[in-house]
Amino acid sequence: MDKWTALANKETVEKIIEALKKNNIDAYFVQTQEEAKHKALDLIPKNARVLASQSQTLEKIGLADLIDNSGTFVSVRKEYMAFDREKEADKIRISRSTPDVIVGSVHAVTEKGEVMIASNTGSQLAAYVYGAKKVIWIVGTQKIVKNLDMGFERIYEHSLPLESERLKKMYGVGSNVSKILIYNREPLPNRTTLIFVNRILGY
Repeated sequence: MDKWTALANKETVEKIIEALKKNNIDAYFVQTQEEAKHKALDLIPKNARVLASQSQTLEKIGLADLIDNSGTFVSVRKEYMAFDREKEADKIRISRSTPDVIVGSVHAVTEKGEVMIASNTGSQLAAYVYGAKKVIWIVGTQKIVKNLDMGFERIYEHSLPLESERLKKMYGVGSNVSKILIYNREPLPNRTTLIFVNRILGY
C-alpha cells in the first residue's frame, strides 16, 4: 500500500469534516459502502432528475446502476443517451449540465477542506459548479491529502495513470487531465454534501 492508497485515520477525517463544514460543504463519515449508498439515497428527493456521474466509486458500490434503473428517480443518463449525438448535441450538453442532483466522487480533499476534481472532457463539472440543485460526493478516505500541491501530485501520479490504463483496455485510448475544478467553498447552504467512506474506493 502506497501513500495514495492508505486510508486516513478517524481523527484526521473528523478534522477535515469540520474544515469542509466551515466551507459550507456538509460532510459525513461512514464505515461501509452500503452505509455510503444509503446515506446518498436519503439525500436524493424521490422523482428527482439525477445524474450518476461516471465514477469508479459509484460503480463499485452499486449506486450508479440503482440510480439509473430503480425507477425511483429520473435517470439523466438515460435521458441524454436517447438523444442523437450529432443532431442533438446541445440537448445532451444541457441535460448533463442541469440535473436536479448530481452524484459522483472527487480525486482529492485537502486538510483545509478544499475539494479537487480532474476531468478530461469536463462533462460533469458544469453541474458540480452551478447547474445542479444538489451535489453529492462519495469519497474513500485514501483521497485525503495535506494540501493542493499534494492534490495535484495525486491526480497526475496516481489517478491519471489508472484511468488511462482502464480506458486503454476498453477503448484503446488513454485519458488526459484537461480540466481541474477546485472547490474552495460552496456559497449556497445545503447544496453540496461529501460522504467519506472508510474504504478504498476509486482512484
